[in-house]
Amino acid sequence: MLIAFTLTPVGVGESFPDEIADAVRIIRESGLPYRSDSMYTMIEGEWDEVMDVVRRATEAVAARAPRVQLVLKADLWPGRPGLLDGKISMFEQHMADRGR
Repeated sequence: MLIAFTLTPVGVGESFPDEIADAVRIIRESGLPYRSDSMYTMIEGEWDEVMDVVRRATEAVAARAPRVQLVLKADLWPGRPGLLDGKISMFEQHMADRGR
């Protein structure tokens, strides 16, 4: 499965690197493939392990902020490992096949 999620601490001002730092550490130390961009972090793995990382990261932010917003999107594609890069590769191949 592939999870895209974002955590937003609420009630801590406009800049919140300290509130997010522990969550980032949890994601990095999970050993799961992940990628972060300016909007989301994507993590790939089995349901229980991915959801455990999301839960622990959310709890880490909640320990520093009075409120946390979690946005989560999941792609459940059984038997299909490598989604983090594979979905992009499949799209690029599709575009190449169509001459675009």
